Amino acid sequence: MKYLIILADGAADAKIEKLGNKTPLMAAHTPIIDALCKKSRSGRLLTVPAGMPPGSEIANLGVLGYDVHEVFEGRGVLEAASMGIDIKPGEMAMRCNLICIENEKIKNHSAGHISDKEAQILIDSLNKAFANDDHKIFAGISYRNLLVIKNGNKDIACTPPHDVPNAEFKNVLVKSKSKDADETAELINSLILKSQDILKNHPVNLKRIAEGKDPANSIWPWSPGYKPQMKTFKELFNINKGAVISAVDLIRGIGTLAGLESILVDGATGLYDTNYEGKAQAAINALKTKDFVFLHIEASDEAGHEGDVELKTKTIEYLDQRAVKYIIEETSKMSEPVSIAILPDHPTPCETRIHTSDPVPFIIYNPLVEGDDVTEYNEFSVEKGYYGLLKGNEFIKAFLE
Repeated sequence: MKYLIILADGAADAKIEKLGNKTPLMAAHTPIIDALCKKSRSGRLLTVPAGMPPGSEIANLGVLGYDVHEVFEGRGVLEAASMGIDIKPGEMAMRCNLICIENEKIKNHSAGHISDKEAQILIDSLNKAFANDDHKIFAGISYRNLLVIKNGNKDIACTPPHDVPNAEFKNVLVKSKSKDADETAELINSLILKSQDILKNHPVNLKRIAEGKDPANSIWPWSPGYKPQMKTFKELFNINKGAVISAVDLIRGIGTLAGLESILVDGATGLYDTNYEGKAQAAINALKTKDFVFLHIEASDEAGHEGDVELKTKTIEYLDQRAVKYIIEETSKMSEPVSIAILPDHPTPCETRIHTSDPVPFIIYNPLVEGDDVTEYNEFSVEKGYYGLLKGNEFIKAFLE
C-alpha cells in the first residue's frame, strides 16, 4: 500500500451568511472530492492540542502524528531546516515576516504578498544596516524570512502578525516573560523599529506604492525556538521512503526534520495562482518511488487570511478540479493500491481572518476498505463519519493501518 495525504491548508471555515449560511467547503463545487468521500471513511480531527496556538506549525506536526508538546521548538527552526540553515547550539531562530503597517496599524502580514526578488533586496538592505555576529536575517520565500539570534532567550511573548490585522503595532510588540529574556525582547523590538526607518523610503517600496501595492515597511519576528529533537517518520511509523511537496518553507522544514525528501515544483506560489497541476503531477511521480507523500496546498489559508470568501471558495474548487481529479485518475492506474487522505490542518475563517483550533474534517480512502455513509465532504457532514472525533496521533495511525 502507498499513502498520500492532500493537505488543504486552512480550507475549513465557519458558516457564512453571504454563502447562504454555508462554509466555503459546503458552497464549493467539488464533485471529485465528494465522489471520493462516498468511497471513504470520514471524521473530524483535533490537530491542535489544548493550550497551544493554532498555527500551521502546530497543526501540521499534529496531522503527521508528532507529540507537539515534546518536539515543538518554534516555527523559525522548522523553516531553517527547509532553507538549509544549520541552527547551532546557543542560537535562537524566529520566523521574520515582512509586513505592511499603515497609520501605525498592521495592515497585513505579507506586505501584499511581496515577490521573492523584492524581499531579497529588502533583506539585504536590512542586513547591511544592522546585521552582526549576533543576529542576522536570512531571506526565504516572499514575506517569509528568518531571524537568527545568538544566545537569544525564547522566554518571550510574540504575536503572529496574521493573528492581529488592524492592531496598533506598538501594542503587540515583543514582551519578555522573565527578566532573563528582557535583553532579547529589547533587541527584537529595536530591530523592528530600525527596520521601519530603513524600509520607509526604500526604492523597492516607493516603486510598490507607485504601482498601488502595499509596501513592506517593517519586519515582524515571532515564534522563537531552538533546534528540535525529532524522530523521523520512518522511526515513528516504519515508512521507508517519503516526500513532502509544498511551496511553504515551514512545511518543507517539517518534512526535512521528519526525514522526508522535499520536492520543489515550478510555479508553486502558496497562493491561489499556484501550480495545482504541477503539484499533482509531482505527487504522482513521487508515489512511483516513495511509500508516503505529503502534498501541501496553501492557497485556501491565504484567502482566509485575506477574508476573501469568493477566492477561498474558488481555491477549493481549483483543488478539486486541478489537483484531486488528476490524482484520482492516475492512482487508479497504479499496480499498487494507494490510500488517500484529504483534510485541512486548521480552519482559517474568512470572517475573523485568523486560525482557530476547531476540529477539521477529514476523509480516508482505502481501496481495500468499505466506506461509511457520508456522501459529501465538509465540516458538518463528517460528524456522522466512521471515525468520529480523533486527536493526537490517532488520525495518522488510522490512515497508515
